[in-house]
Amino acid sequence: MAKRWVNRPNGSTWGDWGEDDQRGRMNLVTAERRLAAAAEIREGACFCLSMPLDMPGGNAVNPKRYPPKFGTVFHPPDSNHPYYNMDWNAVQEGNMDVSSDESVTLHSQYSTQWDSFAHVGSRFDADGDGEAEMVYYNGYTPGDHIKGPDDPDGMGARALGVENMAVGGMQGRGVMVDFHRHFGDERVVVDYSMLMDVFEKDEITVEEGDFFLFHTGWDDMILEMAGDPDAEKLHASGAVLDGYDPKVLQWITDSGVVALISDNMAVESSHGYGDTQGGCSRLPLHRHCLFRLGVHLGEIWYLSELAAALHQRGRSRFFLTAPPLRMPGAVGSPATPIATI
Repeated sequence: MAKRWVNRPNGSTWGDWGEDDQRGRMNLVTAERRLAAAAEIREGACFCLSMPLDMPGGNAVNPKRYPPKFGTVFHPPDSNHPYYNMDWNAVQEGNMDVSSDESVTLHSQYSTQWDSFAHVGSRFDADGDGEAEMVYYNGYTPGDHIKGPDDPDGMGARALGVENMAVGGMQGRGVMVDFHRHFGDERVVVDYSMLMDVFEKDEITVEEGDFFLFHTGWDDMILEMAGDPDAEKLHASGAVLDGYDPKVLQWITDSGVVALISDNMAVESSHGYGDTQGGCSRLPLHRHCLFRLGVHLGEIWYLSELAAALHQRGRSRFFLTAPPLRMPGAVGSPATPIATI
């Protein structure tokens, strides 16, 4: 039993890999499973699964997040010349070097991204005192482990941050499901029966330790909008998983998948509230995956090219390499994933 909690959520994986575990279901991706995943490489063809990190553009799609911004101009020592197209002859006569450098400010979950377990927690009576308190995966808590902006030592995740994902290696077998091929651009909330129907039609098999990806067409829509997104159209388009369907949540539990990844924002619908396991939630699938199970979420990935290539070959599986930035304390991270088939 973990020292940080007396109660653990029903059906959770808290403590399954030790009282101080911060990797969750990624513990299932063993060396043997990576070797099996590597066997999916048959041609050596690779596909970038990242959107340009300045997409979707603006902040209409998610008002609290903004695209990357190049930072303030800075100078090398003993020079007033901006360190961009820097002519070193101006500093040292006869020096023929020219160089550029930069700083970039970015919102870690603006575009193609990973969610760490510090991204979403829940109110839950983990300490057994009869009152629900704020808590994250495996009993880590705000204040003690997830430091807020008023903390004298500075904000950031002292536990459950994305650096655990980077060090542990986000690499293994990916399984692609192309919802767009079945549902088109229509806004469809995919419940368990619909999901199983797609699996049967496309002969999809998902196994323990797999990364589960689904393509909805959001990626192509964003790129076609060229940095000026129609947020209303986007939020009314494309398939999302039904986080309020208990059978979908149970499938995620039973399947043993280590991550859910989509080309849309949130994997599930991010609009509205409803009752689900453990009470009301706006993002029940986030709570189930990040808080209960230790299953990571990937959002706004570029999947259309890979989905088309796999369909053309009659395949659904591939080798995935998708580390986040090794940024200590971050609760989310941009990613530039690569699929190899």
